[in-house]
Amino acid sequence: MKPTPVLLTATDEDALVQRLLARDEQALRLLHDRYSRNLLTVITRLVHDEALAQDVLQEGLLKVWLSIARYDPARGRLFTWMVRVCCNQAIDALRSPRHRFHSGTKSLETGGAQQASAPVSFNPEHIGLRELVLRLKPRQSEVINLLYFGGCTQAEAAEQLGIPLATVKTRARAALQVLAQLAK
Repeated sequence: MKPTPVLLTATDEDALVQRLLARDEQALRLLHDRYSRNLLTVITRLVHDEALAQDVLQEGLLKVWLSIARYDPARGRLFTWMVRVCCNQAIDALRSPRHRFHSGTKSLETGGAQQASAPVSFNPEHIGLRELVLRLKPRQSEVINLLYFGGCTQAEAAEQLGIPLATVKTRARAALQVLAQLAK
């Protein structure tokens, strides 16, 4: 059975905020002790990764420490504000290129098992893909390079190339059809 969190009363919370504003490091330690377990639970539900959730929690608490002056008790409880800060931090972490790269990389054990069960007409992991991409039309290859090797989303590729999103989708679809034929 999980212990119930010890949340502070409004008076205690006001005192804690004042201590944080005064840069009292003991207050930061108290804040961590009182709220980190609940914050970690919320963050883990968002990111679905314990290690990433721990990182986000630490970054979120640092952001709380650095921006405590922005907390407005009239708009809600301290915990609610901290949840919002940590959730925003989690969303930023999930959107980061580093996270997208690492979440797309799978170990051979798990990746191979998943790929065997799914029908694949084209797999960007094929050996020799870069050589095949060289055989595409230049406009198709620039889209494939951004999407598969550059880690861009279709919207990001459209922005980088200065073309409409629909054009990126059309070029990517055409390129994948050509690559599937070349890979046979």
